[in-house]
Amino acid sequence: MTATNPPRDGGLGRDLQPGHLFCFGLGFSARYLADRLLARGWRVSGTCRSPEKQQALAALGITAHLFDRDRPVSDLVGLLAGVTDVLSSVPPDSAGDPVIDLHKNDLAQAASHLSWIGYLSTTGVYGDRDGAWVDEASALTPSGERGRRRLHAEQAWLSLPQPAHLFRLAGIYGPGSSALDTVRDGKARRVVKQGQVFSRIHVADIAAVLEASMAQPRPGAAYNVCDDDPAPPADVVTYACELLGVAPPPEVPYESADLSPMARSFYDDNKRVRNDLIKQELGIELAFPSYRTGLKNIFDSGG
Repeated sequence: MTATNPPRDGGLGRDLQPGHLFCFGLGFSARYLADRLLARGWRVSGTCRSPEKQQALAALGITAHLFDRDRPVSDLVGLLAGVTDVLSSVPPDSAGDPVIDLHKNDLAQAASHLSWIGYLSTTGVYGDRDGAWVDEASALTPSGERGRRRLHAEQAWLSLPQPAHLFRLAGIYGPGSSALDTVRDGKARRVVKQGQVFSRIHVADIAAVLEASMAQPRPGAAYNVCDDDPAPPADVVTYACELLGVAPPPEVPYESADLSPMARSFYDDNKRVRNDLIKQELGIELAFPSYRTGLKNIFDSGG
């Protein structure tokens, strides 16, 4: 397959015909896409890490195979024989990307009949820009180890005979996983670092971007997947509290905040991420262009 393939529906590339999606890592984002596709007659299979989740997925009509770095998928070439699309949301570890490390040859064998391959990355590959804007043409200068791992994983997925499509996701939220939940659980904090902003994306908009790309593949493409409203994290917590009718927690200066090393590392990068390409090339109109519209929808839906 080349980057000049026509849309798979033969027209504008907006209405995917049912196929078979295989997901490495049936987590939050992949499951949201899977649920939407299942409702439209698709087959979905993939991997998970525990027998309990395997059973839960089976109850939903999803065949899942156990997978991690120490447990490769048996006969992946055979499992991919009838698959049309592949998505990976498995994060890299200290040794690299587990899917590529264990199954690159299998994916290479399947490439000739796959219509689309997608890899979920992060905007962390751009590193810190002191609040400035970045787009897909910006230099990839990750500032931390997690960002460097993601960049290496991107490069590995691009090295397949049919290069993957890269989706650089901002902070993901959605029903059951948002600031509303952290406030309800009493875990919300308003950490304030001067000038700090984060970009975000609702899980439904992630699924819409993936579907649009599947309908009009351009192997090797990279897309920023974020909303229109990069904002300070404390503002998101404040708005969630407003929706729930509770007083927001006190502001805590970043310098004195008791944060884990992982939580503190998120504040190392400060940038605003442009999303023009998903709109111009894939025709995306975000359902939730701001954390306000996204949280309000979740709240109004009882989430």
